[in-house]
Amino acid sequence: MLVQSSYGKSRVRLVQLQRGRGRHDLRDLTVAVRFEGDYEESYTDGDNTAVLPTDTMKNTVYALAAQEPVGDPERFGLRLAQHFLARNERLTRVRIDCTDHSWHPMATGTGEHGQAFVRIAPGARTAIVEATREGTTVAAGVADLVIMKSSHSAFDRFPRDEYTTLPETRDRLLATALTAVWQYSRTDLDFTLLWGDVRDMLLEVFARHHSESVQHTLYAMGQGVLDTILQVTAIRLTMPNKHHLPVDLSPFGLENRNEIFVATEEPHGLIEATIARSPGGTVL
Repeated sequence: MLVQSSYGKSRVRLVQLQRGRGRHDLRDLTVAVRFEGDYEESYTDGDNTAVLPTDTMKNTVYALAAQEPVGDPERFGLRLAQHFLARNERLTRVRIDCTDHSWHPMATGTGEHGQAFVRIAPGARTAIVEATREGTTVAAGVADLVIMKSSHSAFDRFPRDEYTTLPETRDRLLATALTAVWQYSRTDLDFTLLWGDVRDMLLEVFARHHSESVQHTLYAMGQGVLDTILQVTAIRLTMPNKHHLPVDLSPFGLENRNEIFVATEEPHGLIEATIARSPGGTVL
């Protein structure tokens, strides 16, 4: 028995260039489209009469971008979702994921250059639109934003057994590659302004918080967003603990005054949580 199914097109790369006089605007997105609906016969009987080709999904991304500027990734996701729902009777739920790869005008001796760009790689902006015939939800986020604090971070008073070798510490480096996704209360918002506000709040709390653990700081960051940005109903944070371990310098007759570390990629701790305004609150 088929109990769940979906299909779609992933990693659709879209670059839109708007050529203004003396200045160009560049938008660079990776888009994914996912359909859920009454498509069982395509699996069980090989009947494709209701199956919109995923190649058509890809082409629709380019066609809608050509008709008007992409704008906010959330807004472009809403346009795509509404288009697909209106044209596919069997479709009951469509999800659009957009990742915005930010480019900024290059700085020159005379100011910003109008046709030269530098890509800002860390912390890509993300957007998720999920639409049914009953309603639409919009979420946004940031992916793999690498951040570190060199003080006010501790980890101690944890249980120990015969396999525990980790020393307790009141002064360690705390580094992570933050991924966060938050849900908005409405679809008629200034998404770019709010995205910047949420990102700034996450970073401010991370910097100021006196951390007893990654869990402790993660919760404070999420709660800080909910306390200050009323348009956000829930937020999910993922914070891998990018360990920086003090190097033992004693074989060289040297003392490590908590200044020399080795950065490790694997293995790493993985801390995740969702913080919501009400019980049962979720994020797409």
